[in-house]
Amino acid sequence: MPASKDVSLQADISKMGSQPDGSFKRAPASFRNTIEKGGKFEPEGDRYHLYVSYACPWATRTLIVWKLKGLEALISMSVVSPHMGSSGWPFASVDQFPCADIDPLYNSQHVKDLYLRCEPNYNGRFTVPVLWDKKHETIVNNKSSEIIRIFNSAFNHLIPKEKVEVDIYPERLRAEIDGVNEWVYDTVNNGVYKSGFATTQQAYESNVVPLFDSLDRLEKMLEGKSTSLATNSPKLMFDFGLPSFIRFDPVYVGHFKCNIRTIRGRYAAINKWMKKLYWTNPAFKDSTDFDHIKTSYYWSHPSVNPTHIIPVGPIPNIEPL
Repeated sequence: MPASKDVSLQADISKMGSQPDGSFKRAPASFRNTIEKGGKFEPEGDRYHLYVSYACPWATRTLIVWKLKGLEALISMSVVSPHMGSSGWPFASVDQFPCADIDPLYNSQHVKDLYLRCEPNYNGRFTVPVLWDKKHETIVNNKSSEIIRIFNSAFNHLIPKEKVEVDIYPERLRAEIDGVNEWVYDTVNNGVYKSGFATTQQAYESNVVPLFDSLDRLEKMLEGKSTSLATNSPKLMFDFGLPSFIRFDPVYVGHFKCNIRTIRGRYAAINKWMKKLYWTNPAFKDSTDFDHIKTSYYWSHPSVNPTHIIPVGPIPNIEPL
């Protein structure tokens, strides 16, 4: 990478996604390879490394599945600092935030260094999660939904039988999973960002209203269990996105102006389901760090919160069972 190249735009999600009409459009993931027997990236132990942020909902769901499938002994993992600045996600070597790690492979200062290491002319966003191949020293995949699918099955021949039986993407439910994912991703998971990063009133309202329409729809689905996904919590997490709900009251209500209703105040079924997963399954609770979450959003988006003040509430961040 030339020393004069300015990559700050690639590290700022709000600037890189901002459209002329004031709306926000997320850039697509750039690395879309898979891990499979007979392919370039073989499923092997101690070959891959997962880079995540506790703050990022997309990265968090890969971390949850990594834990659910018992991949800790096969795939190493590092957590970045939540202070995402002009150079993007930093490692603890330059920002010693509690529970953040140094890069054990290259002692990188920022996640962007990994992207530019394997592709010096890369011009996309420097995002997490990053699934890294130590053998070829490159990024395998940086799209969370695909990393989850990789984790769900690619290493089944290397893990205990009870972990093989944890299947978050069963074939009989895939059509239903994909159908629900399509509208939940657009209006909820990404809808909070499209609301929060909007720079015109029209762009904001055209996204925040559909967001709550979809939350109403999800609430009814859980109340009546009108979907077979509602009978299995890990499958439901995969589709509806527990990381988005966990962040809703602590971050999205205030920071992204998604304040028509709160989860704890108006969505009893969603709240109950979320609390049950969080308080009874360590894979969910141990993948959630509210200090990282609140610090990252309120500190890292100066266009939304120029003072960097991090709110104290809500108290508690998630209610007890």
